[in-house]
Order: sequence, then structure tokens, then C-alpha cells
Amino acid sequence: MPWTKDDYPNSWKNLKKSEREKAIEIGNALLKDGYPEDRAIPIATSKAEEWYKNHKKS
Repeated sequence: MPWTKDDYPNSWKNLKKSEREKAIEIGNALLKDGYPEDRAIPIATSKAEEWYKNHKKS
């Protein structure tokens, strides 16, 4: 089941809004590629945090 802005993993509730939206985007792509939720969540979290850190600098 894909995640949305209103329905996402509890662990993403403390991410900044733009960071959470990126995590949702990445997480949904991982799910579409066949990753199980328990792997997609930490990968998407890590990638979204990395994206936010790099995005903030520009």
C-alpha cells in the first residue's frame, strides 16, 4: 500500500515536512521495486535525510 502525506510510517512523523515528503516519494518507489516495508522504511528515511542535508545547502 503506497504511503501518502496523511498516511505514512510512524517513524517519519518527526521528520521535517519536506524531508517526510521525500521519504514518502523514495519509500513508494522502493515498494514499487519490490522492497518489503520493513526494508523500505529505513532506506527511505536515510536517503531523505541525506537529500535534505544536501538540498538545504543549495
